Formats: sequence, C-alpha cells, structure tokens
Amino acid sequence: MPLIIALLLLAGSLNVSANDQPPSGAEVKIDNFSFGPQTLTIPAGATVTWTNRDDIPHTAVSDGVFKSKAMDTDEKFSHTFEKPGTYAYYCSLHPKMTGKIIVQ
Repeated sequence: MPLIIALLLLAGSLNVSANDQPPSGAEVKIDNFSFGPQTLTIPAGATVTWTNRDDIPHTAVSDGVFKSKAMDTDEKFSHTFEKPGTYAYYCSLHPKMTGKIIVQ
C-alpha cells in the first residue's frame, strides 16, 4: 500500500501547468515551388517546421540565422525563433522562392 501512495504522490507532482508547456509550433509547407504561408507571424520562442511536399529538393535559408540542408519530398527542417524581428528567407536552390517569419 505505501508504494501505491508514493506513486500517486509522484503522479500528482508531475502535473504541468500551461506556463510550463514548450513554446507552440508553426508549420510552413513547401509545395509547387512556394512556401505556404508565405508570411507567418509567431510569438518569440516558437518553433517553425518546414515540410517539403514537392517532388524535388528545396531548402529554407535566412542568411546568418538558419540554413536547412536540401530537403527531399516529405523531409522536414525546424528552427526556433528566440528574438522578435522579421526574418526573410528563401530556397537556395530556387532563389525566387521566398518567405518571411515575423516574430513578436
């Protein structure tokens, strides 16, 4: 019986409040030679995940901030944005593909 009480006490101490949750995430889909959404607004501390849905490789690059490897179909890349600001990015393989992350 003492073991059951100890386990119940331990389980109660593992409750996590909403403030302890990891930062929320957001997604950008790469499809048809474009980033969608092209402009994304997120809170500081959020993680953005890019997923390549095209049948050819793409990258996500913001000079001096982040740089993915060439992602094949269904591959993903994530970056956490800690500081507020506007981060322009592009595909280094197809530079006309551009996007923007606005961190508040």
